[in-house]
Amino acid sequence: MTDKLYIDINCDVGEGIGNEHALFPHISSCNIACGGHAGDNTSMTEIVDLAKKYGIKVGAHPSYPDRENFGRKSMQIEKSHLIDSIRKQIRELERILNTAGMELHHIKAHGALYNDIARDLELSKLYLESISKYKDVVLLYLPFNSVIEEEARKQGYKIRLEAFGDRNYNEDLSLVSRDLPNALIEGPKQVLDHIISMVLNKEVNTINGVKRPIKADTYCIHGDTVTALQILMYLSDELPKQHIFLKK
Repeated sequence: MTDKLYIDINCDVGEGIGNEHALFPHISSCNIACGGHAGDNTSMTEIVDLAKKYGIKVGAHPSYPDRENFGRKSMQIEKSHLIDSIRKQIRELERILNTAGMELHHIKAHGALYNDIARDLELSKLYLESISKYKDVVLLYLPFNSVIEEEARKQGYKIRLEAFGDRNYNEDLSLVSRDLPNALIEGPKQVLDHIISMVLNKEVNTINGVKRPIKADTYCIHGDTVTALQILMYLSDELPKQHIFLKK
């Protein structure tokens, strides 16, 4: 008899799409935009209440303070300003969670900040400094084999490795730029195959067709991917056929 495997599927939410009520039955954790690139107290409160209803683990999704570009462009920003911004974003979500009787489960950077800390040691140290108060109590969602993973482990942070079900990878395991037409994987069957390869074979088929080793504890489907709901519904139906189940 084949052993059952349990995985976490997360979504970036609170970014103005308004589809969380449909997505939440199909995921186990979420990353809530907390003001840097999107989101405000109203949206955070609504989504926290929804997460409580569905038993979804809640994470903060801080970004460069850049709503104009949706946090998807790197910024040259004063270090102290970036630290203050990240702390303020997480603090606002934490306040709402406390009111709802919930706890902050994890922190996952958004967009350009996520990509930049994956390869920039100085910036990764600054990011970890900005969230140091959560070191012993909150998980960090981080990309496999990245600068930030190595630094976070060195500093003793608790981490969960993340991979992306709806994004294509370069051979160095960086994500294909959203400026390119093949950055996203929008077909539910293609996403399923992508995830199954990572879960069962511990490898990802890169954009050039080269298979690269990868490890992950949690798999992201972006809430703003056009076919996000179709993808998640398909995964809910098909993953159990591979003895892969959602870890609630």
